[in-house]
Amino acid sequence: MSSRRIMKETQRLLSDPVPGISAVPDDSNARYFHVLVAGPEGSPFEGGIFKLELFLPEEYPMSPPKVRFITKIYHPNIDKLGRICLDILKDNWSPALQIRTVLLSVQALLSAPNPDDPLANDVAEQWKFNEHDAIEIAREWTMIYAKK
Repeated sequence: MSSRRIMKETQRLLSDPVPGISAVPDDSNARYFHVLVAGPEGSPFEGGIFKLELFLPEEYPMSPPKVRFITKIYHPNIDKLGRICLDILKDNWSPALQIRTVLLSVQALLSAPNPDDPLANDVAEQWKFNEHDAIEIAREWTMIYAKK
């Protein structure tokens, strides 16, 4: 069941890609994806290309994919190890969701950081108390670490 679903989702990702997102399965492991996400327009991450890894556990789709940023990013919901604080990757996962939905949610998180549900507390504090500086730092990091 899960391998057929993974094949169908993979085929759709390749034949009908999400704008600004590329997800390609690894040659040696169909459960591991190399992901590129373009920083959304109008966000501090605009102009950057962020590398992520996505892994589908054996229990998928009953349990959520594991997703992690490889590119360094200054964001209140993403920690120094690239882990992402996103409800659908934890408590609000549903087997009805797909890889595509997860990647769109990650992209949306770049457009709308949520410092009230942080994973990187220091970044969240900066975002809450001096949003202007936090956005400038996020732009700088994007230009340094997420160059095209």
